[in-house]
Amino acid sequence: MDRLLNVVTGLSVLLGLLVLVSLRRARIRVEYSVSWLAGAVALLVLSREQGLLRSIADLIGVTYPPFALLLIMGCVFLIIFYRFSVIISQLKDDNIALAQRVAILEYHMQSLKDHATGR
Repeated sequence: MDRLLNVVTGLSVLLGLLVLVSLRRARIRVEYSVSWLAGAVALLVLSREQGLLRSIADLIGVTYPPFALLLIMGCVFLIIFYRFSVIISQLKDDNIALAQRVAILEYHMQSLKDHATGR
């Protein structure tokens, strides 16, 4: 059990460092890094606090606490992925609307140009 918890601890620290380095190099925006950092901290706390992990495992009806940690980890990342799917969908809709507005402006500019030249 301790080996698995140590691996999860290492992975959560690695995830946190990766997010911080990416944030420092401007590869990820602050508002998106918060979700990843919160997930990394949650994993770190749960992998180090075995009493809390056992309580959560008992609460959800799992007999092996590290399995409960992996289950929680999967749920946390599913929530993060869902949040980013919503953000990406909104950005795609905004991009389509922007492209339509640019096309309308180009049409109006061409109409004005044609009107000015007498076509």
